[in-house]
Amino acid sequence: MFPVLARLGAMSQQTPNAGSTSALPPVGLTPAKRVRVQHLLAAKEQGERLTMLTAYDAPTARIFDAAGIDMLLVGDSMGDNMLGHENTLPVTMDELIPAVRAVSRATKRAMVVADLPFGSYEASPQQALASAVRMLKEGGAQAVKFEGGVRVAEHVRLLSGAGIPVVGHLGFTPQSENILGGKRVQGRGDEAAERLCEDALALQDAGAIAVVLEMVPAPVAARASEILAIPTIGIGAGPSCDGQVLVWLDMAGMGGWSPRFAKQFAQIGAELERAASAYASEVRAGTFPSREHAYWD
Repeated sequence: MFPVLARLGAMSQQTPNAGSTSALPPVGLTPAKRVRVQHLLAAKEQGERLTMLTAYDAPTARIFDAAGIDMLLVGDSMGDNMLGHENTLPVTMDELIPAVRAVSRATKRAMVVADLPFGSYEASPQQALASAVRMLKEGGAQAVKFEGGVRVAEHVRLLSGAGIPVVGHLGFTPQSENILGGKRVQGRGDEAAERLCEDALALQDAGAIAVVLEMVPAPVAARASEILAIPTIGIGAGPSCDGQVLVWLDMAGMGGWSPRFAKQFAQIGAELERAASAYASEVRAGTFPSREHAYWD
């Protein structure tokens, strides 16, 4: 079914040289220790599932960091989740960098991964390097993410050689939704599954530290996870990936449409609406501020 897998027996046993293979830094009362590349690889080897959520501001990042989320993605998903755009395409470097900076300042443990937005890396490996350098120098990120497989392998190779960790992104790639015909599952059928595996291997060979698989059939994602030495992070790609990522507003039930693959673990949107309604009612009734919420001398 997957001809490319014939060459993978030895490769699946190889782990990129990343130094220590200690477990993920603990959460809780233990002093914070930053999640690093070697921790991702160790988690893969030990079968420990990785966690990733998006974050776009300091308060949210601080909460997720304290909760023990391993990676925080400052995604171009900010466009359609925070800025009111229809999709991710309008987001610019100048809009994303302040969000990356805020998330980086608020985190002590999680690895902060910054998206390279549409138009900031496609032209050449050198353009990708320049954009990634800005994300690290101006934003304080520890890694960057961008979309594509074989076609961006040289981009990944250049960044990795420059000391910049890269997370790949395959399957449904939102920046390409116009050519993909909308939000559609990718990797269906033997030929498409084969291409996805080739792309995943190309990213690994070029030095990527992990690969996001979005809206991919679960069996294809499971096979890609099996053949790669680096972790796969699934979003709508089934339970066999080495980790999972969700847009935090989908995860927390912030209202509006959520994709099929997103489970709502809370109803924060409804609770926030109730709080705002209660505030408005008390202000209109003259019961807030009360004596205890005012200064009298």
